[in-house]
Amino acid sequence: MQTLQSGRFYPMWLAGLLLALMVSAAQAADFKVTDTNGKPHSLSGYKGKWVLVNYWATWCPPCLEEIPDLIALHENKKNNLVVIGVAMDYRNAKQVTDFAEGLLVEYPIVLGTPEIVSQIGPVQGLPTTYLFNPEGKMVAQQVGLITRASVESYIASKPARPKK
Repeated sequence: MQTLQSGRFYPMWLAGLLLALMVSAAQAADFKVTDTNGKPHSLSGYKGKWVLVNYWATWCPPCLEEIPDLIALHENKKNNLVVIGVAMDYRNAKQVTDFAEGLLVEYPIVLGTPEIVSQIGPVQGLPTTYLFNPEGKMVAQQVGLITRASVESYIASKPARPKK
């Protein structure tokens, strides 16, 4: 597994590695979530696209700093990428939806729960981001701030999917 900050593999602590292996086995199937507008989203429903899942919170400064880049990634159709934001540590749904609307977030926002976290991957800090390739495999994760450039560079470094 790689981080999104570079193309190099970063060794993890043994406990983190074991946790990641257990989580990736659970993620192999699919995740199914419903956004704040009531629309369902699933990893299998986005087959053929990159899927970036970003855990964030309204009070988290690095989360807020990366939102403009996440909006740009989601809106740039050349990336073939979908962004799903998972709001964590919130008081109520209206707080989250009002906040996202105020920032002009167009990508789907999901209210995070322990069930959702168990489907996607652990929150090791905020923000935490998971990137799934077009075949639905988790290929990168990042704890901390990500940028549009780092995600686009990572995607560009991967070979195009072979035609069958």
